[in-house]
Amino acid sequence: MAEPRIADRSTKAERDALRERLLAAGASRRVIKDEMMRRWGLRPRSAWRYAHGLTQAALAARYNARFAPDGTAPMSGSRVAAYERWPRRGERPSVQYLVRVAELFDTGLDQVVDGDDLARMPDSDRRALCHQGAPASQAEECEAVSGPASGHNTYGDWEETGVPGDRDNLQEVVVMAAHEGSEHAEQAERRDIGEATLAQLRADVERLSLEHMTGDPFQVFQDMRRVRQRIWDVLDRRLWPRDQTELYFLLSVLHVLMAAAANGLGNRQAAEELVRTGWAYATAIDHRGLMGHLRLELANIVFWLRPRGSLELARTGLAYLSDGQGAAQLHLRHGRAAARLGDAHTARRAITAAHEARDRRYSDDVLEIGGEFGLSRATEHFLAGATLLELPGQDARTEAIGELRQAADLYAAGPGTGEDHYDGYVTCTNIDLATALLRDGELEHAAAVLEPVLLLTPDKRIEAVLRRIQRMRPELSGQIYAGQPLAASLDERLEAFSAQTIVGELGGGSV
Repeated sequence: MAEPRIADRSTKAERDALRERLLAAGASRRVIKDEMMRRWGLRPRSAWRYAHGLTQAALAARYNARFAPDGTAPMSGSRVAAYERWPRRGERPSVQYLVRVAELFDTGLDQVVDGDDLARMPDSDRRALCHQGAPASQAEECEAVSGPASGHNTYGDWEETGVPGDRDNLQEVVVMAAHEGSEHAEQAERRDIGEATLAQLRADVERLSLEHMTGDPFQVFQDMRRVRQRIWDVLDRRLWPRDQTELYFLLSVLHVLMAAAANGLGNRQAAEELVRTGWAYATAIDHRGLMGHLRLELANIVFWLRPRGSLELARTGLAYLSDGQGAAQLHLRHGRAAARLGDAHTARRAITAAHEARDRRYSDDVLEIGGEFGLSRATEHFLAGATLLELPGQDARTEAIGELRQAADLYAAGPGTGEDHYDGYVTCTNIDLATALLRDGELEHAAAVLEPVLLLTPDKRIEAVLRRIQRMRPELSGQIYAGQPLAASLDERLEAFSAQTIVGELGGGSV
């Protein structure tokens, strides 16, 4: 049975409020760290990071700026997370990392390790820490390795008073111990992958996230499979623990992308299975940001067939990702599902919550991937408009048209700094806007908005596009447009458009 995870009982808002209040009162970072540990049961390394107001990615950036400016062996946010979770889970930090992170926090080594760390460290690490300095409260752990204390309260002052074995063979024992250590270290340092390979795999995943936005969906999906196979092949080699953490991170990201692509290609069941696989990798490294994005993708996949399931998935996703662009998308997915279920109040509240979450600063290594994992301002307006379009009444329709027109204008202007636009969302914006205009009696305007959609090549006619056209066509056959040649002609063109696509029978899912 897996070891239970001890959850962080605090929220970001609570930590930020406490830090700012204590700083305003003149408290030191150490006092803030101690109070966070006392109040919420935090471990020292995460408490120090919170006391400085840093994300894991931000701490990794500071670490790299000071200790790896040439780009060799860079630190990542996922590795910082793994080091903070150890020894209950995660990855054991090296002595070098502990010394360096203590320097970054402008504190002593005794402030970034505790008894849990020492109890699970190998003897060699504890001996090394004995010469660096650590907490007096852990004297027993040090004595267990190095002998009784000399009366002082730091690791550097513990004295080794006993050598195991016969004292007549003292030198032989010492030499043998040194040789044994060298042999073990030789095995530990073996690593069948270089930093260049890891960097290339990450670059490939980032490239695929961007290509997913504008490329041929099937071709990009095939490329994703090839990169996944390369990562699987690398996992069969001898790796360091942090290498495996990084590869699991990339595999989870890749499965989000593959699920989105499979969904667009019309295979909902395959998309759901890919999400489940990605969840397994994210859980293995306890990456909450990835878990939030996987919940978001699954909520997207099941929306048309299981709106209540989509609602619940988006809601639980917010427990993993509460700030930033990913959280905004979760709120909007939650709101659209609520609107489809007839809950206008929840839908409108979700749109407001999405704007607020987007405005709260947030960064992690998932958002750094870009492409599929970001949220442009245009897409934010598109998703808000799609939510309002699900609501009945003239007021909601007028608001939807306003949001969708704003999205269309932003898409036409091109991506802003740090943004990417997904071709599928651009097309869906036009279809949703045309649907709202048809309900408003503006047939000619709707036909003009649809013209770029009807020019799409079959490889870009993904499931989300077909689903929306399927929903829109009844508007053209309604009483309001009976006998109008333009309505009949437009419906005929839409029928022909839907017959030549990259997907087969609609199976549910997507945007």
